[in-house]
Amino acid sequence: MKLKLLTLLVFWLVGRQAEAQTPAPSGLDRLEKLQPVKVSVSRVVYLNRNAIRVVDTAKGITDEVKFAKLKDVQFQNGVIELELAGKPLGTAVETARGFVGIAFRIAPDNSRFECIYLRPTNGRAEDQVRRNHSVQYVSYPDFPWQKTRKETPEKYESYVDLVPGEWTRVRIEIQGEKARLFVHGSGQPSLIVNDLKLGPNQAGAIGLWVGSGTEAHFTNLKISPL
Repeated sequence: MKLKLLTLLVFWLVGRQAEAQTPAPSGLDRLEKLQPVKVSVSRVVYLNRNAIRVVDTAKGITDEVKFAKLKDVQFQNGVIELELAGKPLGTAVETARGFVGIAFRIAPDNSRFECIYLRPTNGRAEDQVRRNHSVQYVSYPDFPWQKTRKETPEKYESYVDLVPGEWTRVRIEIQGEKARLFVHGSGQPSLIVNDLKLGPNQAGAIGLWVGSGTEAHFTNLKISPL
């Protein structure tokens, strides 16, 4: 009898410990927790999952800031996990790629932030150069993709298999000046950034980021310390 009680106690303690270490979903349960910045935001069911739909509201290709910012969330170092899906709008120009990702360490006035994003239509393109540009790191406003691709080609972008409009599992680990992007649950990163441009001490908000001509969906967001 004592052995049975001891066994039950051990299972209970292990369960409590696992529960304490499991990060809770953050910020996607109510629209009031999101601040749209040049995007429209709505709650929908997309591919059988409750999700947040974020759509670019600008005309054509622009460099404007576009994201749904999580209110009351301050982030410096940790792990951001979520599932996302991006595809070009039906009205988008030919160069639209369904740009979708996560902005982090966003300044209060949105004047600067770091961002890692996907280009879903590049993932299975017949052009190998386009495939090599499937994932991207940028730092707004001083290090857009055009600048980094010209001055340090291949350093801040890489390939990963992607399909437009399909759910993609993403995990971003951020610590100091370093960030690592993991896609599809892989144990190896698809992109490594060793010199985040805003520096190790920058903290700020997190945003559901989209690029020009994009319709995106986000679900199962979790934010936790490393």
